[in-house]
Amino acid sequence: MLAGFDIKRWALVALALVFLTATSHVARKPGEPLANTLFGAQKTASQQPPQVFGSYAKGCLAGAVQLPQTGPTWQAMRLSRNRNWGHPSLIAFLERLSLKSTELGWKGLYIGDMSQPRGGPMTSSHQSHQVGLDADIWMLQPKRLNLSRAARENISSVSVRSRDKKRLTKYWTPKHMALLKAAAKDPAVERIFVTAAAKIDMCKKAGNDRKWLAKIRPLYGHNYHFHVRLRCPKGDRRCKKQTPVRAISKGDGCDKTLTWWVTDYLAKPKPSGKKIKKKVKIRPKPKPRRAREMIMADLPRQCVGVLKSQ
Repeated sequence: MLAGFDIKRWALVALALVFLTATSHVARKPGEPLANTLFGAQKTASQQPPQVFGSYAKGCLAGAVQLPQTGPTWQAMRLSRNRNWGHPSLIAFLERLSLKSTELGWKGLYIGDMSQPRGGPMTSSHQSHQVGLDADIWMLQPKRLNLSRAARENISSVSVRSRDKKRLTKYWTPKHMALLKAAAKDPAVERIFVTAAAKIDMCKKAGNDRKWLAKIRPLYGHNYHFHVRLRCPKGDRRCKKQTPVRAISKGDGCDKTLTWWVTDYLAKPKPSGKKIKKKVKIRPKPKPRRAREMIMADLPRQCVGVLKSQ
């Protein structure tokens, strides 16, 4: 009888431990620095072979490569942020796409935020961009590629979406669609985030060649730039893959759910007039920490070594 009681008791303890592990955070200790402060302070890459640790929104990058500030077909913008770093595969992609852009009528590309020298959470802006596989490309078509460092801090991109968020502006051109199409067709690309109005327009004009549209994902906040995300590098086992678009969206992603981004998403909820039943209070699940709230314990353990590396 006693043995049976012990087994039952320890089974309950084991279940409790599983529950706590799945639903709780490691508490931040008083005075413990935030991860974005530690990663934001790094000025150079770690002296390690290139490797991704973790996911796009919870990870870091060893052996990053810096995109040259100016190239034959691009310029890196906002240099004061020191965010023109990435995995070698990202550098190669940006060189490839910027060269392709010149064949599509662009003079080249203005490249916005990529990652920090060692990846990790940033002190401002992004939730992702942590593993050197994300890059923002400005919607502004360059008139020249010899901007000074000061000019790159002061010049602004242009919005291709109207203020009501439902229509496109004069800055959206066939050249933009051609560029996004070229980017989406690159085998290294996982997905591209852009304002919903642009995706809707591309769906209307794509014609019979439509497979690439599945990679184009509507998302708010992407009207001054489009965000390219690459797949995990081949053989990089520590890189956490994202769910492929084909697993979450049928066909080209141009079905009726797309218009949600310019209708229901933007509309204020209307009162139903129905009486709301009193709900039983349930203890809310702890919310995952956002990038600017993360501590080192939230990141893959290898990120400590990335920080410590010379």
